[in-house]
Amino acid sequence: MSLTDLTLDENTYVSLLRKMISVAEKVQNTPSLGLIPQENLVSDFVLEALRPYTTAPKDPNKGSLTVERYEFVAGRGNVIITYTPPNLQNVALEPGQTVAFIGSHLDVVPANPEGWDRNPFELSVEGDKLYGRGTTDCLGHVALLTEFFIALASNNIPLQTVVAAVFIASEENSEIPGVGVEELLKIGKMDFIKQGPVIWVDCSDSQPCIGTAGAITWTLKATGKLGHSGLPNLGINALELGMDALKHIQSRFYQDFGPKDEEITYNFSCPSTMKPTVIESSTNGLNQIPPWVKISGDIRLSPFYDVPQMMAKVSTYAEELNTNLECLENGRGPSSKYSLPLEGVSGKIELTFHPNYFEGIACSLDSIGYRALSKAIKDVKGSVEPFSISGSLPLVRDLQRAGLDLTLVGFGKSAVYHGDNEYCLLSDMKDAFKILARVVHYVKTL
Repeated sequence: MSLTDLTLDENTYVSLLRKMISVAEKVQNTPSLGLIPQENLVSDFVLEALRPYTTAPKDPNKGSLTVERYEFVAGRGNVIITYTPPNLQNVALEPGQTVAFIGSHLDVVPANPEGWDRNPFELSVEGDKLYGRGTTDCLGHVALLTEFFIALASNNIPLQTVVAAVFIASEENSEIPGVGVEELLKIGKMDFIKQGPVIWVDCSDSQPCIGTAGAITWTLKATGKLGHSGLPNLGINALELGMDALKHIQSRFYQDFGPKDEEITYNFSCPSTMKPTVIESSTNGLNQIPPWVKISGDIRLSPFYDVPQMMAKVSTYAEELNTNLECLENGRGPSSKYSLPLEGVSGKIELTFHPNYFEGIACSLDSIGYRALSKAIKDVKGSVEPFSISGSLPLVRDLQRAGLDLTLVGFGKSAVYHGDNEYCLLSDMKDAFKILARVVHYVKTL
């Protein structure tokens, strides 16, 4: 049997995914809500499924499968799987002789059963749809890749590359550091996959995702002076100050970080954005001038801009405003002032960037991994339609910077990502299996 003849065994896939979804409740990842995942509960099923192919006596005429679980926090392991084909046993690998699938993670986002039409922690098979938390993001991919390696090992498929997969812990939340793929990088356990293309399998819709945006959150605090609303000339309205300051900062942001030509090439649907999403104000009566307000939001930054440079630049907008708040005093009537010289009082704004942020990524369009993935998708799906999103993925830019030739894809449904009634299509996963096989094939034949 050749690589491109491989097909997904529907029954074993659904059976394995059912086991994984049965423990999804215990791998929900939001520590601030008391939800600390135990990813080993999922990877135990992976190790069990692969055990027949990892414990068999070594035969130099057959392919070999190695599976290693690395725990940096007890019960929260990462898994590395490697298939060495029979023709590459005891052969020194050359650059480009590996292809790796990483990013499929063993944790899930929380699910509130009250919002679901079915039990989110039990796989429901309804025709082609497989419902349950993690079917799209990302246990469906973990089960898919596990079945792929079983097929490689059980059929002793000869290849021109070694094939690897990395299942990662703690992808959905970074509140607890030192758990996941970043630790594997630190100790060199992923160095070997730098020799060839790397496919990040944690996106959706069965098409190449060639770009993502950075996600940077911020808080703007405006401080004014409490006063009687009937005497607005004696107070400084922090609510008005905050809104005007934010509008000014946004205007300057769009001047300095406007659309880039590369965003058209990468099919981004929108350029970089800065917008408020949450507002918090002092507790005061309707007849009082509010003394402070906090406005928080995010910046979605094109990968063609540098995040630290952007943060430094935007910070100067606030710093410069504090030296000239009077420039904002227009449009709110003659009694709305942001400084009271006779009293020696002035308003103040403070812009703070939150410490944890994601950087965007622009995948190489010349990469053999991207070209192999595109050809594989076109073969199976009939067309290839690469896209970019202003959403963000953790880790990917760090991995690219660490030397990985990264391309992004996934086979679930974006419409239900992190949502209620999450599902994937069994037909999509069957196609995905064929796509994975063809990616491995084309990496050395294009």
